Order: sequence, then structure tokens, then C-alpha cells
Amino acid sequence: MTLMAGRPLEGVRVIAVEQYGAGPHSTMQLADLGAEVIKVENANDGGDVGRHVRHANEQLPKGDSLFFQSFNRGKRSTSLNLKSDEGRALFHELVKKSDVVWNNLRGSQPAKMGLTYDDLKGVKPDIICTHISAYG
Repeated sequence: MTLMAGRPLEGVRVIAVEQYGAGPHSTMQLADLGAEVIKVENANDGGDVGRHVRHANEQLPKGDSLFFQSFNRGKRSTSLNLKSDEGRALFHELVKKSDVVWNNLRGSQPAKMGLTYDDLKGVKPDIICTHISAYG
């Protein structure tokens, strides 16, 4: 990890497996501070549920809710199915080139999806794994 002059997190790459509120809001702040945030969604299940949260008067095209756009500004996005062998292999390639894996999935989901440090230390020993959740 090399920090460059400018915003304090420039040069840091974060892979974000997140949805709805706390995760996207937190990594939005990391992006605002200069981190490169790559949001991972699974298009097979509709992606981030925040894509579908709409205000009654919202005129944006389907799939681009204002809620989603607001919490995901400054991020790049990719679609991977982390339950498939191919999706996990591509995810591991991203991890090799990243500094942090961030998730806000509930309960045992991070372990089931291979997002814990124990799962990823063989891919990149110095990866930082962060998990936030209201549901233990």
C-alpha cells in the first residue's frame, strides 16, 4: 500500500461486498477520502437492494435509484457470483491487487461466501478484512 499526496486514502484499493445502508455509506466515505472502491454485486439476485429503493416521484431509469446513486458515488462496480467457482476465482484476482475487503453482510454470510481473513490470507497474507453488521 502506497499513500500518495492529495486525499489521505489515495493509493488504497477496497473491495466492497455490501448492500443497502451501512456498508455503502461507509465505503462512500472511503471513496471521498481517495480510496479506489470496487463494489461487488451479484446481478443474478438483483444486485444491491438499494438499487430498488425509490422515492414516489423519482424519475430515474429502473435500476438506478437516487438512493443507490447517492451511497455509491465515486465507486466502480462489478458483478460476480461469489457462490460459483468462477466468481470466487475472479474475486481472488481482485483481492491479490487490493488492500481491504469490506463487507456488511449479516451473520454467517461472510464466512459462507469466503470473505473472512481466514478464507483470504492464502490469497493475500496482508489483506485487511473488515466486517460491519447489526446482526452479529
